[in-house]
Amino acid sequence: MPQYCSIEHAVDQVLAQLPTHIRMAMPLGLGKPNRFVNALYARIKQLPERQLTIYTALSLGRPKVGDGLPARFLEPFQTRIFGDYPELQYLSDLHVDKLPDNIQVEQFFMQPGNLLHSSQAQQSYVSSNYSHAARDINANGVNLIAQMVARDEQKPDRLSLSCNPDVTLDLLQLVAKRRALGETILLLGQVHADLPYMPGDSELDIEAFDLILQDEERSTLFSTPNMPVGTQDHFIGLHASTLVRDGGTLQIGIGSMGDALTAALLARQADQDSYHSLLAELEVSDWLPLIEREGGLAPFSMGLYGCSEMFVNGLLVLADAGIIRRRVYADIDLQRQANEGMLDESEQHGGTLIHGGFFLGPQSFYARLRELPSDRLAQFNMTAISYINELYGNEELKRLQRRDARFINSTFKMTLMGAAVSDQLEDGRVLSGVGGQYNFVAQAHALEGARSVLIMRSWREAGGEVTSNIVWDYGHVTIPRHLRDIVITEYGIADLRAKTDAVVIETLLNITDSRFQSGLIEQAQRAGKLPKDFVLDPRFTRNTPERLQEIQSRYPLLFLEYPLGSDFSAEEKDLLRALNWLKSKFKLTELLELGKATLDAPDPTTFPAHLQRMDLERPRGLREELYQRLLLAGLQATKQA
Repeated sequence: MPQYCSIEHAVDQVLAQLPTHIRMAMPLGLGKPNRFVNALYARIKQLPERQLTIYTALSLGRPKVGDGLPARFLEPFQTRIFGDYPELQYLSDLHVDKLPDNIQVEQFFMQPGNLLHSSQAQQSYVSSNYSHAARDINANGVNLIAQMVARDEQKPDRLSLSCNPDVTLDLLQLVAKRRALGETILLLGQVHADLPYMPGDSELDIEAFDLILQDEERSTLFSTPNMPVGTQDHFIGLHASTLVRDGGTLQIGIGSMGDALTAALLARQADQDSYHSLLAELEVSDWLPLIEREGGLAPFSMGLYGCSEMFVNGLLVLADAGIIRRRVYADIDLQRQANEGMLDESEQHGGTLIHGGFFLGPQSFYARLRELPSDRLAQFNMTAISYINELYGNEELKRLQRRDARFINSTFKMTLMGAAVSDQLEDGRVLSGVGGQYNFVAQAHALEGARSVLIMRSWREAGGEVTSNIVWDYGHVTIPRHLRDIVITEYGIADLRAKTDAVVIETLLNITDSRFQSGLIEQAQRAGKLPKDFVLDPRFTRNTPERLQEIQSRYPLLFLEYPLGSDFSAEEKDLLRALNWLKSKFKLTELLELGKATLDAPDPTTFPAHLQRMDLERPRGLREELYQRLLLAGLQATKQA
C-alpha cells in the first residue's frame, strides 16, 4: 500500500530512499504536481552535496506581461484565469539562467517561444521524438516519477493519470524491469480535486504508487484560453476541412489554426449551402480532383475517429456535434468486422471514439469533461503515447483503426522544395520541440490511405516587416523534404507527394502570398530548379490578404472570431483587437497614420467600460494620457458593426 504523507514528509522520504543524485521524471504540461516539485527543488537548493535532474516537457507558466498597454490588459486577465495556480520555481529560475549548479532541467518540448532566451534551457534541451521520451528518460536512470492524478469516489482502489498517461504508462513498463532487479524507483501521486477522472488505460491500482500526498490539490488548473481566430487561420482551416474523409481518422493540434479547422468541419456538417458557396468563391475547383480523391465536401454520414497525441478542445466539440462518432475496438476481429460494416446495432456499443495521450485546454474544456456521464467519458481513452504516435506494437490493430488518417499539424516555415520548419530557428535556438510531428508524418507515409497535412500561414509580420513563411531555403528543418506530403496555407492546397522538385516548387508558389512569388521564382531559376521561361498561372497571382478579407466579409457566420467560445469579456475582445491593431502600426511606414488616428481619437465617453477595464478612465500624467489616446484610436479603428 502507498504511504500517505504531507509534501514535506514526501520530500524527506525521497531524500532518504533515493541515492545522492535524484532523477525525477514528470509529465509534460498539466500533470505536474507543482507544489511537491517546488518543495523538492527548494530543499535540494540548500543541499549542495545532492543533485537533482528533472526530466520533463512543456513546463507551464503565466505568460510574461511586459509593460505599457499590454500589461494593463494581461495582468487582470491572468489574475482571473490563472487564479492561484502555483508557478514552478525552477521555471522562474530558468527564465533568468539562475538554476543552481546541482540542479538541471532537461526538456524535450518547451512552451513555444517561452525559453528562447534562456541559455540554461537551450543547452539542456533534448531533441527527441515524443514517442521516444520514455525510453530516453529510463536510459538516463530515472528513480522518481511524480504526477498529478484524479480520484473517483466510486473507485476507492484506483487513481487515474487523467491528463497525462502519455509518457508515464510507457515509463512504468520500462522501470518495472529495473525494479525487479532491486532498484528503488518511486512513484508519487498528488490528487487534484478538479482534474477529470479519465477511465480506461489511464487508470492505475492505488498499490502502484509508493507515495501519495495526503492533501488534495485545489489550486486553479493551468489553462490555455481560446485565442481569436484571424483571417489567415480561418481560410487555412477551411481548406484543410475539404481533405478530411468521411469514415476516416483525424489528428489535430492546439491553437487557433486547429480551432479554425474545427469550425470549418462544423460548417461542412451543418451549413452546406454557405460552405459550398464560400468554397466556390475561393475557386477550390483547382484542387477538386485531390479533394474528391482524398477528402470530401459532404456532411459526415459515417463519422470520424480521433487519434491524437493531444486531446484538444476541438476534438471534444466535434464529438459533441456527432462528427467524431466512429468507434474503434481493442479486439482485432471486432475491429475488422466494424470496418466491413458487419456489426449489428447491439454489437456497436462500447468502443472508443478518441484516443489521446495528454490534454490541455481552456477551463470550459475541463469542466465539460468533469460533467460527462461515465459511459460517455469511457469513449475517450487516454493512453500511452507509444500507442498513438507509433505503428509498431499491436500494428495490425492500429492499421485497422486508423483508416484514411489525416494527421493535421502546424508548421511555421516551409522551404520551396518541401522541407518543414516547426521547432527551431536556424541559429540553433529551440522554440518548442519536435514533439510528435515527425511521428505523424512518418505514419502518414506508412499507413495505407493516410496523408500528412502541414498547415501554415503564408506570411508573418514582425517589427513592422512582412515576410514570407515560404522561403527558398532555411538553416534547419524538422520534416525533411523526402517526407513532403500536403501543405496548406490560407491561399490553398499543395499536394507534394511523389512530385518532381520543379512541380513541388510550382505547387508551393501557387499557395504563396503574391507579394513574394516573383522573388522566390528568381531564386529557384538561379538554382536551375525552374525553367528560365517559367510563368506562374495568373489564377495564383491574386493571393492577397485584401482578396480574402473581401470574401470573408460576405460570410460572417463562417468566420467567427471565437468559434469555440472565449474566456474574454466583450470589452476584452474589443481591447485585444485594438491592441493588435496598435502593434501593427508601430512601424515607420505606419507612424503617420497612427499619429493621425490618435489626434482623431473619439471622446473618452465613447468607450467608458473599455477605459475602466484598462484603468485609464482618469489618466494620471502625460504617459497615461498618451495611453488613453492610443487605446481610443485603436478601439475606433477596429470597432465592429
